Amino acid sequence: MKKSTLGLAVIAAIPMFSSVQVLAADEAAKSIEKIQVTGSRIKRSDMETASPVTLIGADEIKASGATSVDSVLQQMTATGGAMTNPGVNNGSGGNASINLRGLRSQRTLVLVNGRRMINSGTGAASTVDLNTIPVSMIKQIEVLKDGASAVYGTDAVAGVVNIILKNDFEGLDLNVNSAMTSKHDATENSIDFTVGTSFDKGNIVFGAQYTNRGEASQANRGFSDCPIEEGSNGFYCGGSSFSEGGHIQNSLTAGILNKKGEIEQTGIADDSGLSGLGGLHRYSAENDSYNYARSSYLYTPMNRLNITGLGTYELSDDTSFFSEFTYTKRWSEQQLAPQPINFEFAYDPSTMGNSLLGQTFDKRQVANNTFVKDANGDYVTTATNYSAGDPISYRRRMSESGTRNYTQTVDTVRIVVGAEGVINDYSWDLSANFGRNDSVSKTSNLHNVSALKADVEAGNFNPLNEADWVQSNVSEYIYKEQESGGSQLFIVSGSLSGEMFELPAGYAAFAAGIEHRQEKAWQDPDSIAAQGLGNDPRVDPTSGGFNVDEAYVEFAIPLLANAPFADSVELSAAIRAFDYSTFGSDNTWKLGLTWRATDELMMRAVRSTAFRAPTVDELYSGKAISYDGVTFPGADDQAEVTVGGNADLTPEEADTLTFGVVYEPQWLDGFSMTLDYYDIEIENAISTYTSQFVVDQCIDPNGTGTTLCENTGAFIRTDGRIVFNNQLRNIGSEKTSGIDLNLKYSFDALGLAWKTGLDTTYLDEYVVDTGAVIDYQGYITNGKGGYADLKSNLHVTVSGDTWDATYEARYVAGMDSFTCRLDQSECIAPTTPSVVYHDISGSYMINDVITVSAGINNMFDKQPPYYTGNYDSNTDPYTFDTLGRRLFAGVNVKF
Repeated sequence: MKKSTLGLAVIAAIPMFSSVQVLAADEAAKSIEKIQVTGSRIKRSDMETASPVTLIGADEIKASGATSVDSVLQQMTATGGAMTNPGVNNGSGGNASINLRGLRSQRTLVLVNGRRMINSGTGAASTVDLNTIPVSMIKQIEVLKDGASAVYGTDAVAGVVNIILKNDFEGLDLNVNSAMTSKHDATENSIDFTVGTSFDKGNIVFGAQYTNRGEASQANRGFSDCPIEEGSNGFYCGGSSFSEGGHIQNSLTAGILNKKGEIEQTGIADDSGLSGLGGLHRYSAENDSYNYARSSYLYTPMNRLNITGLGTYELSDDTSFFSEFTYTKRWSEQQLAPQPINFEFAYDPSTMGNSLLGQTFDKRQVANNTFVKDANGDYVTTATNYSAGDPISYRRRMSESGTRNYTQTVDTVRIVVGAEGVINDYSWDLSANFGRNDSVSKTSNLHNVSALKADVEAGNFNPLNEADWVQSNVSEYIYKEQESGGSQLFIVSGSLSGEMFELPAGYAAFAAGIEHRQEKAWQDPDSIAAQGLGNDPRVDPTSGGFNVDEAYVEFAIPLLANAPFADSVELSAAIRAFDYSTFGSDNTWKLGLTWRATDELMMRAVRSTAFRAPTVDELYSGKAISYDGVTFPGADDQAEVTVGGNADLTPEEADTLTFGVVYEPQWLDGFSMTLDYYDIEIENAISTYTSQFVVDQCIDPNGTGTTLCENTGAFIRTDGRIVFNNQLRNIGSEKTSGIDLNLKYSFDALGLAWKTGLDTTYLDEYVVDTGAVIDYQGYITNGKGGYADLKSNLHVTVSGDTWDATYEARYVAGMDSFTCRLDQSECIAPTTPSVVYHDISGSYMINDVITVSAGINNMFDKQPPYYTGNYDSNTDPYTFDTLGRRLFAGVNVKF
């Protein structure tokens, strides 16, 4: 019988990230009549399609020392922006993601064996957690760098990552791997085995992998052991104004200018407040800030168990049954500094003592309903004594209680069952795909601030008396927060493909199918958080779902063959119609053209539309409060922003264009090149306004954002806090374009086999419009990652009869700090230098059964660069390696 093939045939010894279009098929591949390439559901006899596809082989993954998929994919030059990884301690939840083109992880579709993977991770997840993919079971990874919604549906805006598992393995493959840094931390140990067998009617493959990853601390690296601040005299070790010993400020906030430029009340406190550390004194950022880095992870620990089973059984000569099972259990941790808390109270000397009566704060002078300024334009203030009844804003770092410890326990299961076969010359398949993700997240050493404030107001706790802030007193306010969440996916699909009729240039082929998909997600906050009794306002639960019916058809039509300057010309076309329960019906389409001018030169182009339907989390996530950093004279430097989902969201819509050339010269055997241009434009983008933009347009008297202000309801509260709503909306547009270049050269020299590859991506633009139009090309941000205009990976492998060695160089061009884009003179470090990482690895086959391997990543211990406006660890863990030199070794036993 003819068996359906879900991916390319295994191709031996290819360079890391080499383009699939330029790979010469080996003898095994030549024997396959029809294969299916990611980006198309039509089986064909060659691998060259109109869309650019990159192939990553299992050998290349093993050579990198990777025990998780994210560490491989995130090094691709086509990635950018924010991708969660073990170096992201604050807010990662232990997840790992892939972000093609820097367009956010939600716009990259992840498939396993050509079928959709369940959104996974913590809470009501909106992306796939790559921890759920077992590295030991990967045969190869195909990365489509083009929009593919017409073929695969929602999410395939920036591209598709198709992870193909070892579904035909025979024998036993056992691996033991270990790694650590040159600082003797961030240890990683992994053991896995894969066993498979074939019989007359089919085959079974089973695999298991267990990984234990240790932590590294920010305190153990010179670049991250304290938060670097920039002052008039240069750098100093700073930190948070939520400091030990308490930070006291008079919260007089009257006198804020309104939209008309009028002063609403008569006075405002305009100083940095008092520090209680070592006795009351004027707060100094340089001397009193809290060093939160000393308690924060640089690299987060995790334990992970992956179990995988694959099987096929021939029901008849023309029909076979197939099944897939994957299960992942993850235990992950993050650690942050002790909780910062804040609350307000009225100063009562009779119960709180007279310690504040001898202290002063700076109060702005007002004349003629205007703030008085001096010749330099600075506000003129008057030292004013604290007095009974003054409103006090109190901040404190709860060192007495210990660090905040975050843990996640996550279970993810995916089951696929189906049948496939042939009827005459047509291939068909029917399948059911079920996935479920459940997570429990816990945070320890949080505080019930509502109860604490109630005791302060009742006179049972004196916040101005340091003797009251001892562990035995504050322990009654400590609680452990626990929330649960999850996602569920169910898909029933069927497809039919084959050849329709013969044309002068060859046979026209088609693929068609239907799909019904149901998704739901939920997240239940902790009871204290749900009531708003902690340090933050209340958090609402998330719950909801949707279903969608889809149908697609795809054609491959040969136009010319064996003509002058046209060995072959093929037109491809696809259209997909969909009907969502949440927003209704629409369609998306694709047109592609491949023109092989000669045996050496092929040109290709694809024009398509793509879409991304809002996820359950985006539609139905409960309201919560985010404190975003903003700047406005007289206002608090953190705005209180309501965030959450929006049930009225509609899909994002995208237009994509790729065109390029493939060149394989006969005069240089073993050399090949691909050069591709891409252009992606997204409209109706699901996003939020930039918080500072809201402040500039709605709080500043010179702002003009009338509609924006009505949507957000922005205003200044009487305590000086700027407050507004910034829930998700279809408000923006995004556009990115650039060029991908891949060079590959394989040759024999000195009695050895050499394989070289160079992948380079040039980012021409990444323009985001959410009211303010910003081009992120060449910028590195605070929290959104980096958008280097040039990234390049060089790969060289040399092989003997029983050994191989690999050298890799990874280049990231220098970037400007987004924080400093308006005036670089205000920043001490407004740019990052170009960075090159050097990796080496090798393996030696002791005999036919045992192979040993070892390597060093970041061989020269390159430290991540500091830049003004950094994200975390004084750098950007999304973009740069924060661990330094990493050594790894492993043993492989194969029967």
